[in-house]
Amino acid sequence: VATRAQSLSYSGCNFLRQRLVLSTLSRRPVRIRKIRARDDNPGLRGCMWCFWTKITNGSRIEINPTGTTLYYQPGLLYGGSLEHDCSVLRSIGYCLEALLCLAPFMKHPLKIVLRGVTNDQVDPSVDILKATALPLLKQFGIDGESFELKILRRGIPPGGGGEVLFSCPVRKVLKPVQLTDTGKIKRIRRMAYSVRVSPQMANRIVDSARSILNKFIPGIYIYTDHMKGINSGKSPGFGLPLVAESTNGTFLSAELASSPQGQGAADLGRNCAQLLLEEIYRAGCVDSTNQSPQDVSKLLLGPLPPYRIEFLWHLKSFFQIMFKIESQPCGEELKGGDKVLMTCVGVGFSNLSKTLK
Repeated sequence: VATRAQSLSYSGCNFLRQRLVLSTLSRRPVRIRKIRARDDNPGLRGCMWCFWTKITNGSRIEINPTGTTLYYQPGLLYGGSLEHDCSVLRSIGYCLEALLCLAPFMKHPLKIVLRGVTNDQVDPSVDILKATALPLLKQFGIDGESFELKILRRGIPPGGGGEVLFSCPVRKVLKPVQLTDTGKIKRIRRMAYSVRVSPQMANRIVDSARSILNKFIPGIYIYTDHMKGINSGKSPGFGLPLVAESTNGTFLSAELASSPQGQGAADLGRNCAQLLLEEIYRAGCVDSTNQSPQDVSKLLLGPLPPYRIEFLWHLKSFFQIMFKIESQPCGEELKGGDKVLMTCVGVGFSNLSKTLK
């Protein structure tokens, strides 16, 4: 068991979730200081640390009176049937991204109900994670009827009121994969949603997005989803998640949500379509939302944003994993922008709570 002397130390509030996820998986304690120390409202916000105590057994979290220092000693990932009310300051996707990394390694299959904001302008929405992250995890051997992500109620900021059900089976180990061929885009799909506004808003979003995407390929399947009554959350809003699927099973995504100040539905649809085309141009076999590679033999990605680069540094700190990174200039065989080929030999990480069958 890791001791306090073995803990890793970091400063600042950036990458907090990365550090907690890797601390939990590696069983290495972590101390984070100077969390928003210079802000007018210093310290931790929301209730992310409460979420960590629910999904683990025996973990210990110490927070100083000002909330600017956090010490986390991880316990065992436990799982089971849980409920959690997420802070409306961040969407449910903020917690879900962490759960997608942790759920396969729990002692019991996870079935959790998350409440809060399902779609905002900051975090990946539940729609995008369902369409891109779940198919990606299936390639690592995580599948079955118990592997699902379902939107029960849709919640828009600032009020939230959304509800999501996520369930995931456990696995002893993940399969290594090689994702080096993006393939050609064969269809673009997903749905425009609207809550507590006129249903015509969703129709306008679809029409404006089609005006851009129909010039690209004919296989455009964008539907509308208008929730009413108790299923519509507490605040009005609308948005559009888009997913492009390739012939090799690659899923690339883009999304936009309306702002509280208001935004034209037609502009939102056109802008989201242009974002998707940009993602197709620069992305590899994994889109920007899901570029946090673990236990991967070989992976072709688009240019790495700063957040993903920091994640690679954290992987080295917690697991001593290093990736070989090779630039792949755009050529005849690689359409779109320049790519990055990443190769890694994993550490053989396994679920200590599950016996090998």
